[in-house]
Amino acid sequence: MSNKKIKKFVIFGDPVEHSKSPQMQNAGFKELDINANYEKHHLAIGKILKQTFFDNDINGANITVPHKEEAFKQADEIIGLANKIGAVNTYVKKGDKAIAYNTDAAGFMKAIEEFSDVKKVLLIGAGGTAKAIAVALTEAKIDVVVLNRSKNKLQFFKDLGCKTYTWTSFILDSFDLVVNSTSAGLKDEEYPFEKKRLETVFLNARYAFDCVYGKQTPFLALAKKENLKLKDGEDMLLYQGVLALQLFTGKEATQSTVDAMRAGLKGTN
Repeated sequence: MSNKKIKKFVIFGDPVEHSKSPQMQNAGFKELDINANYEKHHLAIGKILKQTFFDNDINGANITVPHKEEAFKQADEIIGLANKIGAVNTYVKKGDKAIAYNTDAAGFMKAIEEFSDVKKVLLIGAGGTAKAIAVALTEAKIDVVVLNRSKNKLQFFKDLGCKTYTWTSFILDSFDLVVNSTSAGLKDEEYPFEKKRLETVFLNARYAFDCVYGKQTPFLALAKKENLKLKDGEDMLLYQGVLALQLFTGKEATQSTVDAMRAGLKGTN
């Protein structure tokens, strides 16, 4: 490694203590022989995100719940599909500008590659992660139905061409894949939708995906009980992280980089 100043990278979020991004990204930096350090930065107030980014001389950042949409608003420049999503999860400093990207969309699509022949998806939640997933799926010509507790935030999905429902207006249908994009089950034993109705949804589905990672949430436990093929958010985290690492470093991630990051994520490196 060179004796150059160590580059600084962080993940902003609230909460952020559960994040495994530092161990994953630091493993990636090590594999690529880059003099950098990545750590957690608890940020309660989204309004000061960009200011905090520059005040702390940070070279790049990932942004997690609940600041992805605020990060989009504050960015100096937004690249690619992030413009359509309206939420970003990656900042890269270029001069005096914060350049923003969304790697969640591509990370999600890579994570569900093993789910074959998905034509219709029920997406629960309407936050920044849901926006990335909905845009990625609609770009792939997959039918998306969005279910949120309240009407808040549903207009974005209507404009995207998705059918939208609240808990009270939801009409049962059959879905190939059911996705939980909410934080239900992350720090509690909550379901993203009423348990009895979720059970009925699972009876008419083949796959379940939870964006929460590192634990079997009540959502996934219920899907398992109904014999669905399921995945947690680990692969989505990994693949969006690999894309973010490439943006941070300007280097191509090889298979050995991906393997090192997965090992870092699992705490096995």
